[in-house]
Amino acid sequence: MQRSRPPSPQAVSVLQALAAEPTRWRYGYDLGAQLGLKSGSLYPILVRLADHALLEAKWEQGPAGKPPRHLYRLTAAGLSEAAKLADTMARRPSPLPRPQWKQA
Repeated sequence: MQRSRPPSPQAVSVLQALAAEPTRWRYGYDLGAQLGLKSGSLYPILVRLADHALLEAKWEQGPAGKPPRHLYRLTAAGLSEAAKLADTMARRPSPLPRPQWKQA
């Protein structure tokens, strides 16, 4: 049974970061640093997006003595999904400002 819940804010931020330069391959480490996501949050998101065919992933051989690294970029479906999410977010009303409490 397939679930169809909306993506988490973190997944949306990953899609938006990749959509900024959709043809560029990105390292997970760089995405995590850019978005402030730890690997325990980021890599499951990347795996889910790849499982839904929104991302493509490939291995890059590292320099001598270094392990290979995974690279990610959006697929056409991923770019379409990122645009759809951006449009949805633009139509949402902005959140109400938080009240400013006076300090005694």
